[in-house]
Amino acid sequence: MSYKSGFVVIIGRPNVGKSTLLNKILGQKIAITSSKPQSTRRRIRGIYTSEKGQIIFVDTPGVHKPLYKLGEYLLEEARLSIPDADLILFMADGSEKAGKGDKWIIENLLVTEIPVIMVLNKVDKLNSLEKREEIVRSYKELFRDKLVSSVKISAKTGRNVDDLVKNIYRKLPKGPAYYGQDEVTDQSLKAIVSEIIREKVLNNTKEEVPHSIAVIVEFFDEKQDITNISASIFVEFESQKGIIIGDRASMLKKIGIEARKDIEKLVGTKVFLDLQVKVKKKWRKDLSKLKQFGYHTE
Repeated sequence: MSYKSGFVVIIGRPNVGKSTLLNKILGQKIAITSSKPQSTRRRIRGIYTSEKGQIIFVDTPGVHKPLYKLGEYLLEEARLSIPDADLILFMADGSEKAGKGDKWIIENLLVTEIPVIMVLNKVDKLNSLEKREEIVRSYKELFRDKLVSSVKISAKTGRNVDDLVKNIYRKLPKGPAYYGQDEVTDQSLKAIVSEIIREKVLNNTKEEVPHSIAVIVEFFDEKQDITNISASIFVEFESQKGIIIGDRASMLKKIGIEARKDIEKLVGTKVFLDLQVKVKKKWRKDLSKLKQFGYHTE
């Protein structure tokens, strides 16, 4: 059997389940998930290795119309991931017909000779076979004459995910392993920790607050029996700072407890986590502030 390898970009609108799929395939959490849009803000590489070969998945931010400089950066992160791909997974919500956002992605980002697999997620929401086929047709029509294979999955339950991986291997070229056998991501521990903290803020806050959050790990000291971490949660306005801290610091404690549990699983030791909340006014609209938070295209 010839060894295969290649880069597979996962692209789609916000909240279609891209990060959930990546975590399910890898069998562990490397990308944060949330019901809030813009959960993924950077290209994240997830590395899946088997006897057949090595698949380097590139999870991208959900594509949507940018309203701030941050939104422009997110769109650029998705766009720049495409030219180097060996295969594109166009992921969509398979429980509803194709919309304007899907059409825009196909017509503006997927104008390429790179092969595409259409991944329709959340099919477990539908019982009607007729309805499913109607939805598949609505997406295939957007590709017009381009031949695109499709796989219907549930990233949440894992349904048909093995079939998707088999399909990916079929379309990848022969090649070497780019990463070690045990590597699952190219992200640093500090980067994953900052994202875990941001995920807990996303899942515990409402309205505009989740989108206004950035997290920086200021101190990270890993010892044999304990890992000491200090991190700052940045918001845009004083009112948001109050929401994140909560009455008698109740919200900040909740975020800290939830984050610490996940970080302990990640590092394999007890964790002491110190969280601070700081204001950086209108940072999403300021290029220099975006760069401070690591949101700049390499």
